[in-house]
Amino acid sequence: MYPGIHAATHPDRPAIIQAETGEVTTYAQLHERAIKLSNVLRGAGLQPGDHIALCMENHPRYLEVIWGCHYAGLVYTACSSRLTRDELTYIINDCAAKGFITSKYKAEQALEVAGDIPNATLRLMIGGTVDGYDSFESVVDAASSTPLENMIDGTDMLYSSGTTGMPKGIARVFPGTPLGTSAGLATTLTVGLYQFREGMVYLSPAPLYHAAPLRFNISVHAIGGTTVVMEHFDAESYLKFTEKYKCTHTQVVPTMFIRMLKLDEAVRNKYDVSSLEVAIHAAAPCPKETKLAMINWWGPIIHEYYAGTEGNGFVYCNSEMWLAHQGTVGTAIQGIVHICDENGDELPQGESGTVFFEGSTAFEYHNDPEKTKASRDPKGRGWSTLGDVGYLDEDNFLYLTDRKAFMIISGGVNIYPQESENILVNHPKVVDVAVFGIPNDDFGEEVKAVIQPVTMPANAEEASALEKELIAYCRSHLADVKCPRSIDFREELPRHPTGKLYKRLLKDEYWAAAGRSI
Repeated sequence: MYPGIHAATHPDRPAIIQAETGEVTTYAQLHERAIKLSNVLRGAGLQPGDHIALCMENHPRYLEVIWGCHYAGLVYTACSSRLTRDELTYIINDCAAKGFITSKYKAEQALEVAGDIPNATLRLMIGGTVDGYDSFESVVDAASSTPLENMIDGTDMLYSSGTTGMPKGIARVFPGTPLGTSAGLATTLTVGLYQFREGMVYLSPAPLYHAAPLRFNISVHAIGGTTVVMEHFDAESYLKFTEKYKCTHTQVVPTMFIRMLKLDEAVRNKYDVSSLEVAIHAAAPCPKETKLAMINWWGPIIHEYYAGTEGNGFVYCNSEMWLAHQGTVGTAIQGIVHICDENGDELPQGESGTVFFEGSTAFEYHNDPEKTKASRDPKGRGWSTLGDVGYLDEDNFLYLTDRKAFMIISGGVNIYPQESENILVNHPKVVDVAVFGIPNDDFGEEVKAVIQPVTMPANAEEASALEKELIAYCRSHLADVKCPRSIDFREELPRHPTGKLYKRLLKDEYWAAAGRSI
């Protein structure tokens, strides 16, 4: 299924509603605009299987752009709107994008990267223009509304951080299937588990460039529902929009639950959220207390899953399953879970080890064979891992005990400390650095740095000034979410004589000081 099917049967049904403004895009409009964009893309020489990149905020035309790329049979890379110039340039070039679509909101950065993305010869900007970019509206409005012949499904190739410090594309097999038939569009997963159906109303509070919001919104359109897109998450606004648009489905991260629970009780009770039938959460572990409170508030409508952008497995639980196995992320419904030690030998139930999936969807990390190899089990059985650590109970429910060694999960975003460590250690005032996550009541974790400076600050004022300087330096090279929110200074960091940094000792110390266990 795809928007054109529903445009033929329910042309005036809202496909997209911008939550804050109420701006509506009907199925007829979405389908026609997607066709026009697909004709623009094909006319610019982009063929099925070619790559295109986009970077913008949660713009009213964001999903229209996605569907236009999908109709054209392209591999589309949605880039975070928070990337630095270097990160965005890297992604556009790494995926070999032949086109780049952005918005006036990103105009300054669009100008910065323009001279460094020579292969992206088609460049369109929504809401205005700057040098080197054509008006999206002018070009698309003038295009033909006749569908391309023999349209096939496009697919996404999204990026996550890699071992080299730059993001890495997660490449899957290009479907090449007739439009509307590829896996992921109104699948058994969304229909069977989450009761996706024609006429549903899905509230989407997260950035659309993330894998889950992007794919779930596409699935809503495939089934004939309405997506209500928030520009930014705000706890009270989320409740207000749930009531206003009578939303039936939603997907959030635990941080959003926490923010809503921290509202005054009178504010929480002010809004009627009884229209919600399914609330899905993922991306980060949810504290037991938080989940219990949400189930008590919203009822047993909360569903959890553990999976990655890689699509190599899927672990699931509903509220009843979770209440019977509190703390679990669920049981596998796609792929078979194996818990293995460092040698790849399977561990008994109850013992923690690396989580592997058997019989999973094939994927690889684009232009990174080493990372691809590292994701496979050492015994060559074809199993793959996201690098997470956990254990299975006697009922084969999975519990996560660690996440990718020292990976930080803040507000549902995966952060790799090595990226900021590599930046900070090159600062002339820094000798050594360790970056790790420390507890944060709102976001789960926040980024912390402990630094050995060339000269120890003489007093608190000097320490504060150096801290601000180093944080600003890091943010000039990386997206701010990846950079430390605070820095402590020490005479020396704990290292083995071989040079290995005992980061775990530092992390344990800070978590213990916060009265928390890892």
